[in-house]
Amino acid sequence: MTDFDLYFSEHFGVDPAVLEEYGAFDVSIVSDLPLFIDPFLLFNSDKPEYQALHEQILKYLYFLRDKAAPDLDPALIKSWYRFKEVKQNWLGFTVLGNGGSGLGGKFATSLHKSLGSILTNFGSEQITVSSHLEKLALIQPGVGRDNISDFATNLIKDYLLEYTQTFAKTHLAPEKVDTFAVTRAAFNYDTESWETRRYILPRLGDDFVLLTPADILTRDDTWISQVDMIRRFDGLPLAVPDDSLRAQVNNYFRQRLGKKPTAKDRAAAAHSTIRQFPELIDYYIKTKEESGDEAVATSSKKVDDTYQVLVNQLRLAVADLASKTEFYDQAWNSYDEALDRVHLFKAYVEDNDGYKLINRAGKPFSREDEVQLFFGLLWCSTDFDVNREPNNGRGSVDFKVSYGAGDKSLIEFKLASNSALKRNLEKQVAIYEKANKTDKSIKVIVCYTQADQEKVATVLKELGLDKEPSIVVIDARNDNKPSASKA
Repeated sequence: MTDFDLYFSEHFGVDPAVLEEYGAFDVSIVSDLPLFIDPFLLFNSDKPEYQALHEQILKYLYFLRDKAAPDLDPALIKSWYRFKEVKQNWLGFTVLGNGGSGLGGKFATSLHKSLGSILTNFGSEQITVSSHLEKLALIQPGVGRDNISDFATNLIKDYLLEYTQTFAKTHLAPEKVDTFAVTRAAFNYDTESWETRRYILPRLGDDFVLLTPADILTRDDTWISQVDMIRRFDGLPLAVPDDSLRAQVNNYFRQRLGKKPTAKDRAAAAHSTIRQFPELIDYYIKTKEESGDEAVATSSKKVDDTYQVLVNQLRLAVADLASKTEFYDQAWNSYDEALDRVHLFKAYVEDNDGYKLINRAGKPFSREDEVQLFFGLLWCSTDFDVNREPNNGRGSVDFKVSYGAGDKSLIEFKLASNSALKRNLEKQVAIYEKANKTDKSIKVIVCYTQADQEKVATVLKELGLDKEPSIVVIDARNDNKPSASKA
């Protein structure tokens, strides 16, 4: 069996059922999982403590709005608007790690200007039931779910710390916890500054772990999002009761469309129209408030699905690999050993029913980032430095495996269904190798259907790579395995 822990429950010796009963998500302690706090779930909740948290977030935004003078001291902008990612909750985009970028100077400056101009009515909206943090994402380009989640997490940080402390005191052994002085834990409106507070928390190395209630999490976009607003734009004018304003909106939108508009043209016209008629944002938010129950059901399903695939199924895969193969016995100290491990996984999937665990309820993974994270978590037990490379302007390689400065190998995972597969094999891998100063890379292609296999065979033959040993094709089909009919 393996000698490493992947999840909070394993590392801290807690039954996952205890975490579930408490309401906390069983996070990975080696990699962020792609989940985010959605402030709308606080607003829409029947729980008084969640509604209070939503009001707490708004109170801070009202404070910023009232301080949004053009000549505000840059040092105060830095203190009030800039936040580090709360990495200790192990949620977000980082693969094999938890070091996100947080909310930097560009976000701070942009929000400050918006609160002093287009968002001056924040807190006094007449159309919506409440103000919403997510409105920032509708106004500013490039403000996504991670920014909104980071902001929300920082503004309810004290609650999450208390929530985790209560669990730690009740369920964890004394040697598993420690007292931590946490900076920027809560905002003091009398001194207009952030306070440091002390908490008893689960200890992981020199840091702590923060638990998050599962019922305030979502995956993909938040319920109120710019992507969703643009997708639903055609229906927005219908929500405007003023027929004169509605006519102006439709006329402006048509003028921006031009002849034979593409989807990109329609999105650009929608953005332009919303900037011209910002009240459309409030009408959009109103429609989302009115369908709040759907938000709860949708988010719950996404979180349950993430737990099933990236926690339950991955746990099974780790145990299965350890019992059926030598995957975790390999001394991964060279490119050849890395390639051996890839082949061991290929054999496990193809010959030991492993294909059952790298799918979603019998259906293929549809997202490449899920495949990458799933495999990355499986490989976390190694003396090598295995990490997800940040985007350096040339694109980001899935994993860089290194042992010291002189021994580096790259690993790329691709779904055969990826429309850019041929281009990636032809050009992108060489770019990655050059950027990382190595000529050693492994390309793993996962096939879920016969069509996938035929496509890959054709592409590899056309590129003259059909006999290239560094390209490993994994057959994860469920319709051609001897055991499939017995499952």
